[in-house]
Amino acid sequence: MVDTMVDQWDGVRAKRDPARCRAQLMAAGRTLFAVYGYARTSVEDLCVAAHVQLRDFYREFESREALLVDLYDEVAIGGMRAAEVELSAEGIETCSTEERIRRLFDAYVRVVTRDPQAARVAFVEVLGVSRAMDDHLTMWRTVWVEFLTREAERAAQRGHGLDGDLTVVVKVLTRSVDELLAHHGRRPRQVPSGWLTSELTRMSLAMLGPSAPPETSA
Repeated sequence: MVDTMVDQWDGVRAKRDPARCRAQLMAAGRTLFAVYGYARTSVEDLCVAAHVQLRDFYREFESREALLVDLYDEVAIGGMRAAEVELSAEGIETCSTEERIRRLFDAYVRVVTRDPQAARVAFVEVLGVSRAMDDHLTMWRTVWVEFLTREAERAAQRGHGLDGDLTVVVKVLTRSVDELLAHHGRRPRQVPSGWLTSELTRMSLAMLGPSAPPETSA
């Protein structure tokens, strides 16, 4: 009887779809981490919610934190790709600096806030987890600093007077984006994405400084 059950289990396991198993665990992580918190969610909780065996979890992820990292990356990569796609959109090279910044933030914000649970996980539940997680977030901030530095340099070339060191301004802006989205993720009722876009655009323009008035001929 035992041998028969083992054979049956092996047969089911052989037919198990790893991609589907991973997707179910990702979905469970998004929901449980957002609703109950990362610290209060165990691997066993995730397996029950995902309808998978414990062994299936460890085939896909080294640890609970590895699942959290993948959930964060899913949001971060989506946001970065949305901003990069907008850089190729019609009219982006000829519009004003304010409109360009607004469009880039709008593309980013719409993607990263599309799923409220994913947004809470990516901007709230990842905070203070471990040194390794902090290092991972720092790596992503470095990516965004490079992206925003290029945009700040472009704004400077178009006459915006940056107040202070460019690197410092961009790092402050990057932190401000993270803090605003964390505030958004903590709210019981999350604010509309349009408000976030407007606020991020306003902060960016304030840090970049006003555009120099066009020169007039004597």
